[in-house]
Amino acid sequence: MLINLISDTVTKPTKGMLDAMMSAAVGDDVFKEDPTVNALEEKVAKLFGMESALFFPSGTMTNQTAIKLHTQPGEQLICDKYAHIYNYEGGGVSFNSGVSCRLVDGDRGTMTAAQVVASINPPDFYHSPLTTLVCVENTANKGSGTCWDFQELQKIKKVCDEHQLGYHLDGARLWNAMVEKNETALQYGQLFDTISVCLSKGLGCPVGSLLIGTKEHMNKALRIRKIFGGGMRQSGFLAAAAIYALDNHVDRLAEDHKKAKEIGKALSVKSFIKKVEPIETNIVIFEIDESFMTSDQFVHTLKEKDILIIGMGQGKLRMVTHLDYTDEMHEKLLKQLVAI
Repeated sequence: MLINLISDTVTKPTKGMLDAMMSAAVGDDVFKEDPTVNALEEKVAKLFGMESALFFPSGTMTNQTAIKLHTQPGEQLICDKYAHIYNYEGGGVSFNSGVSCRLVDGDRGTMTAAQVVASINPPDFYHSPLTTLVCVENTANKGSGTCWDFQELQKIKKVCDEHQLGYHLDGARLWNAMVEKNETALQYGQLFDTISVCLSKGLGCPVGSLLIGTKEHMNKALRIRKIFGGGMRQSGFLAAAAIYALDNHVDRLAEDHKKAKEIGKALSVKSFIKKVEPIETNIVIFEIDESFMTSDQFVHTLKEKDILIIGMGQGKLRMVTHLDYTDEMHEKLLKQLVAI
């Protein structure tokens, strides 16, 4: 029995999801004639109380599109130093949009409104880049699945309004945050100019993300998606998986969170574990005491027991619980951790 905890992107479609995919009505989405894609976009836009949504192949592309929507070359966005758009999107901020990142030294991937204010360049000081956008990531992946404080997000929104800044949410794991904090999509839709949500992580879909915003933004996003090569044809097969997941896989995210917290508890009592980051959702990040064994050795030790995890660099290791991580797998992992 192989236990793959490298990411929540390793899941396979469930039988119900496959059935939905195989029975989907499809058309050519590049011409906006795929009925299932259109239904998905309408469903998600309505869920967030926003005007429009657009289906994309990946969350990186939705984020990169949003950045291009809100900025011009030579400008600057503000984000936390752990932000996915800065660390894990291949330098796309600079390559695709010609924009630089002003990094905030926040707390586990989150920052405060006061830190945002302090990071805004004076608009009349032409020697520095013009600040035009604030990006936040909820949950914060590199911060161990941290959930943002919603009141702080509201304070940042006020800052954005006062300084005429765009406000984008990288909501790759927003579903996890909403389940854990008992928040609603409508709350987020009222706050942000654009929101990216991923379908291939906690929801267990094979492919896809959506960008949500105004009709004007999505009309522009359609052109940017074309430029980035993100147009797909009969993508209703993928959209059908997303509709099924939204109807069946959201509430169960609480199970992933519970298992992640139990893994963290099992790790924290081991003498060779240097630190376990606080766990709120489905991501477990921890550090090994390298006088006991190196991080690479620990990864190899688990791999020999058919348990796959991933290193994040700087001595940090990560496990991510997900739809395909069963109760039986969970019991085996906990037993193996006790035995090491």
